[in-house]
Amino acid sequence: MTDKAAVIIGAGDALGGAIARRFAKEGFAAVIARRNADQLEPLAAAIRKAGGEAHPVGLDARKEDQMVALFDRVEAEIAPVEVCVFNIGANVRFPIAETTSRVYFKVWEMACFAGFLTGREAAKRMTPRGRGTIIFTGATASLRGRDGFAAFGGAKAALRSLAQSMARELGPKGIHVAHTVIDGAIDTAWIKENFPDRYAMKDQDGILNPEHIADAYWMLHAQPRDAWTHELDLRPWTESF
Repeated sequence: MTDKAAVIIGAGDALGGAIARRFAKEGFAAVIARRNADQLEPLAAAIRKAGGEAHPVGLDARKEDQMVALFDRVEAEIAPVEVCVFNIGANVRFPIAETTSRVYFKVWEMACFAGFLTGREAAKRMTPRGRGTIIFTGATASLRGRDGFAAFGGAKAALRSLAQSMARELGPKGIHVAHTVIDGAIDTAWIKENFPDRYAMKDQDGILNPEHIADAYWMLHAQPRDAWTHELDLRPWTESF
């Protein structure tokens, strides 16, 4: 066993992967989780090739039993959970009249309820040790709702309030809870395919580099507790706000 683990829920090909690589570089056992474990193999291989430790896990973060089992397994077989990052998005657009109850509930489950399960299970393990960092990835929708994003906006705003509540409760117990507002397009294949004009700004630093966001997450974890940041917003210079 190593002496510390970073659990990344929603370790995709872009931001989640960059966060996992950043913490693995710092000596953490990177526990990377998403729905399909097979899709994590390239990320796990890259971390190991760079000399890090990676443990890919396939799970549904909305399922309480699976989340409890994940954290039990990490603590028993890998390392104490020192860092936990919730990085699930669920960004979908539907006009309000076309937003079914199923869509609304599913988006809330993915972007908020799964965050609650993640944060709760991390807090249970960190609290007895009196240390740890929990980071929730937010979005522009965490602060204001846009037309067509009633489900996503509601879920992300709720996740932000969850993070605030946890920070107030867990800060005095030595646990740093942070919420990030990622305001802008991230360098991903999805942005490249769907917003080519925006993606063309990459060469001018006009979209967010996942590696740079991951550096900010590491900074949050490394902060001394007399100067903790709870909310950090990140955006490229091209983004209006």
